[in-house]
Parts: sequence; structure tokens; C-alpha cells
Amino acid sequence: MADAKICGITTPEALDAAIEGGARFVGFVVYPKSPRFLTLDKLAALAARARGRVETVLVTVNADDALIASAAAAAQPDWIQLHGVETPKRVAEVRPFARRGAIKAAGIASRADLETTRPYEPVTDMFLFDAQAPKDGLPGGNALAFDWTVMSGARIGRPWLLAGGLTPGNVKQAIAVSGADLVDVSSGVESAPGLKDPLLIAQFLAAAEV
Repeated sequence: MADAKICGITTPEALDAAIEGGARFVGFVVYPKSPRFLTLDKLAALAARARGRVETVLVTVNADDALIASAAAAAQPDWIQLHGVETPKRVAEVRPFARRGAIKAAGIASRADLETTRPYEPVTDMFLFDAQAPKDGLPGGNALAFDWTVMSGARIGRPWLLAGGLTPGNVKQAIAVSGADLVDVSSGVESAPGLKDPLLIAQFLAAAEV
């Protein structure tokens, strides 16, 4: 059993499906290259619809101060996720823009990659472990999985989400193999890039036994 984050929400229908299905978190992406990118107006509307019903995550990638400030003002997020190559210093700078804290994403291919997160522990409230991004690809949402056994028994100094290639069909196995308490899905519940399918969201949440 794991709590779930439905990431890359772009429509009220997907948001409602995530909330009604029992998701703990929903993610709103403000990375312009992503097919799940939200303008500030859309971000504000979806965040207002979600507020008080589910924990909201503002998903950023190497965002500058202006984008962080404007997006945080629009979303008033519970969490800010940093999915780029941000340094621990940058995480500490961005963290105050969210009510609850920062989530730092890391690309994982082997157990050794987990050691790269150690310097982030003092300034990070949660980690998100994803497959490493393909060259010239998006930093996340690529429907790529990594070897979940890497996480089995790993000692991580913060709560963490398992991400990368999860679907309604494999999330139960992923939880069992990795030991994850938290899971994150984006492309695995989409009918097209950037378009979440409410039925797939419901199926994913049921499979994760949220």
C-alpha cells in the first residue's frame, strides 16, 4: 500500500479524478518544454480547485527566481519539486516558497546514484527517485523505469517517492519490489502526452491501494 502523486495535471477532470480516487498529492508543471506545462492562469485555476482537498506540488526544472516567485504566487503550493540539476543551495533558496517544503528529484540507475542525494538531505523534505533522463529528453515524464530493486532496503534520510514508468498494471509490483511508501505517476495515466485519463487515474490509485 502506498500513497500516490498524480503529476502533470492539466484539466479539472483529471484533478477531480485524482482527488476522488484518493491521491495524496497532485503535481502542476511549470516547465515550458513539458507537454504538461501550465500557464499561470491555468495554474492558478487548478490550484484553487485543489486547495484544501489534496496536497499540491509545483513542479519546476532549473527555474529562475522570477518563475519561482510568479508560479508560487499563482499556486500557493504545499510543496515545490525541483526536477533539474539544482544545487543544495538552490533547494534551500526555493524551499520557503512552499507551505510544507521541497521535493528534490534524482535520476537513478544504480545503488551508487543514491549517494548523490546525501548533500541534499539537510535542505530537502522528500526525494523523488526517477529513471535517468534520456539524452536531450525531458527530465521526467518519459515513461522510463529503472531497476526497482535498487531501492530495496536502501537507507534514505528522508521520505521518498518512486517514479518512472509506473502504470496501473505495474505499480503494485513496483511497490512490492522497491518497498516504496509513496509513488508518482504522470505518463502512465495519460491517453496522449499531457492529457490525463480519469479512468487510468482511478485504476492506478486502486492498484496502489491508496
